[in-house]
Order: sequence, then structure tokens, then C-alpha cells
Amino acid sequence: MDTALIIGGTRFIGRHTVREFRDHGYDVAIFNRGRHDNPFITEDVVHVTGDRTDQDALDRARRQIKPDVVVDCAAYHPENVRSATEIFANTDAYVYVSSGAAYGEEVIPKREDETPLCACTPEQATDDSWETYGPRKAQGDRAVFAAGDRGVRAMSVRPPIVYGPYDYTNRFAYWIDRVQAYDRIVVPYTALRHLVYVGDVASAIRAIAERGDAGTAYNVGTHTLPVLTEWIELIADTLGTSVESVEVSERELATVSLEPSDFPLYREYPHVLDTHKLESIGWEATPIPKTVTTTVDRVVATAQTIDQGPDRTQERRVLETVSS
Repeated sequence: MDTALIIGGTRFIGRHTVREFRDHGYDVAIFNRGRHDNPFITEDVVHVTGDRTDQDALDRARRQIKPDVVVDCAAYHPENVRSATEIFANTDAYVYVSSGAAYGEEVIPKREDETPLCACTPEQATDDSWETYGPRKAQGDRAVFAAGDRGVRAMSVRPPIVYGPYDYTNRFAYWIDRVQAYDRIVVPYTALRHLVYVGDVASAIRAIAERGDAGTAYNVGTHTLPVLTEWIELIADTLGTSVESVEVSERELATVSLEPSDFPLYREYPHVLDTHKLESIGWEATPIPKTVTTTVDRVVATAQTIDQGPDRTQERRVLETVSS
């Protein structure tokens, strides 16, 4: 039986990736600092404690676990990826979780072999701000390509915004909360943007590990592209309710000192990823209604506090302005 080592593994993408590999017959170990609750504490999942920025700790994990597959869910700086591809150079597969934010041009769609990546300066490569996230992920991809050129079977997966159970960002949960609580909600005019279900990211990671080409990046995303109002309708259908989505402009939001970007999942320009390359190795997306149902059920069951988006008082004022 093959063994998968998940760097990360207890929060969101990593948590689902652990489940994906276990469900498909792998022995699984996780490597992290142990700062978050371990959901696999009662299961046969080995936990190795260590800081992924510590190369000696990573190497100890390699020697202890002897993984066939390594999935890197916690590499936020290019140096993390470069060192990991050296430490795990002899594994069957190393998969780096990159991001659709790595793309440096706004084109439709964004293709792995055509669309330029973000540039990344040495200063950006060691920064921790959101503004440098895309450049840092892009430079991590370049480290994967360089490793592939050295004969390492290193690959990357590029998801857009990810939704699903255990999503601690609450970006998708904001809209679930609004639909559950109100029958009329404010929705900014927003560009088309790709989303992807977390379980599909996990299945894509396994597909890439098993069948991907060395030194290659793979986009992952929904096969169809609902606009935000359609996502809201899918949420309402799952909840067995109805909602009126009142689409408003930047000018109308400005009357209460709001901007479209204050709303989760807003995007000014379409963000669409071509997924043909991933599909060519046998990956398939889960039907969207099923993923929305699973996500809504989890959010409702946990009754979690949503700390995203404008407060309802501001929304009411916008709705009053539109109605008048």
C-alpha cells in the first residue's frame, strides 16, 4: 500500500485531501505544527509535528514516513517549495497546492501553458501580505517546473476560490447565511468567477499525483460557471426557501460608504480557468448542486458565526435607496 504525506492536513484543503487518499487505499500521515485541532486523532493517521519551514524537520518526516506521495498544502513562499522538491526528490510524486492567483494577466480563460504568471521580486518572495500572494504562488510554480527539469516528479494544482465544508474563510458561507436569514439581499454587480469545491481539489490532487506529468501545473475548477446570483439560487433551493437578489451598482453602494469589494466573492474582472488539461488525465468535477447541498448542510449544522461582508444595517439602507 502506498503512503501519502500531507503537509498541513487538518484545516480545509489538507483535511479533505487526507480523506481523499484514505478513501482510495493509501496510508496517510500529516505533518504540521499541531496548532489546530487534529480531526483524525482517533483514526489511523500518523501525525508528525514540525514546522514546514524547517528543512531538518521535513527531512526527519521523510525518513520517518518514507512517503510515496507528498502533498504540500502549506507552502506560502517559493523557498518552501524549492526545499521540499529537493528533500522529497525521490518520492513518486510531489504535488504543490498553488493558486489561480498565480496568473499575471487578466485573460479569458487562463491556460496553464499560455497565460503568463505573476512576476515575483526577491522582496515579494519573502513577504507575507495578501498583495504578494499571487507572485509568491507563481514563484512556487516555477520551483516545481525547475524540479521537473531535474527529473523530480513535481507538479502543482491551481485552484481558484475554494468552497465546501470546514472553510474557515467563510466567503461562501456569507451568502448561505444571508439566504437563510433574509428574503431580500444585496448583491453587487460582479464579474464571472471560477469557484471550486474542496472535495474536487482533493480528488484533483490525487489524480495529479497518480497520473500527472512531471513539471506540470494543472488548473482545477467547476466545469460550469454559475454567476453569483445563480449560486445564491442554488443555495436557496438547498435551503427550501426563496430569495430576491437585488443587484446594485457601485454608485448605489457608495450611498452607504460601501464598495463592491466589501462583498465576499466579488470580482471586477472575469476569472476563468481552463480545466481541459486536468480532465485529460481522467479527473471529473462533482455536480454543482451536490456540492452546494453538502456545503450548505455543514454551515447550517454548525451554526457558525459569519464574520464576512457588510452588516445588515448597511444592506437595509441600500435596499431602501433602491426601493425609493
